[in-house]
Amino acid sequence: MVWCRRPVDAPMTPATRGVTSDTMRHLRFLVEEPSMKDFLNGLLPRYLPEDATFDIIAFSGKRDLKKKLLERLYGLKRSLLSGHRLFVVLDRDSEDCHVLKGELEGIAKEAGLITRTSTSDNWQLVNRIVIEELEAWYFGDWEAVRAAYENAPADPSKRPKFRDPDAIKEGTWEAFEKVMRSEFPGGLRKREAARKIGERIDPNRSTSRSFQVFYEAVLEAAARRNGPA
Repeated sequence: MVWCRRPVDAPMTPATRGVTSDTMRHLRFLVEEPSMKDFLNGLLPRYLPEDATFDIIAFSGKRDLKKKLLERLYGLKRSLLSGHRLFVVLDRDSEDCHVLKGELEGIAKEAGLITRTSTSDNWQLVNRIVIEELEAWYFGDWEAVRAAYENAPADPSKRPKFRDPDAIKEGTWEAFEKVMRSEFPGGLRKREAARKIGERIDPNRSTSRSFQVFYEAVLEAAARRNGPA
């Protein structure tokens, strides 16, 4: 398999053929659904260093990822090189964030992987929780939404309900669709929205704490620096 700093379905270039060194910086993401994969394929090529590579494994929902995670981590550990880092990214939904992360940490430990939470040195895997769903990150940078959809309504963050993107209740995709409905009565395509907003979101503007925590871990892994959870 060849990896490069590009969306996984983009054409391979001569510069990226044969990249197999165990010191290369490679980030592998395990995500619960294709829309997160689309979002990351839009985001990561814009912010990773030129010599960092990535790929993304999308599951068929949160339950599917949790069911298959241990077996998948066992397999990934066997081929994990020193410059590689694994990311497990899940929506919190209605679960307790600390309980969910504890569950993921336990699975990683059972698979024999060193997590970022357990040590500041030479970690192999980091678990990150999206609070509450991917679309919370859209509310955290409404300028990116307006850039993706020129007819999008004004920034809803002035309303108390949307002031903290990570505190939006009862489904952020549903909340996002409801806000956008005035200009897009036919609805939005979820994966298209993920890709378009991922291509435009700016970490320097984002007010979503869960996005910032995720992004900081990405930069740390890409720079081969280690730090606390």
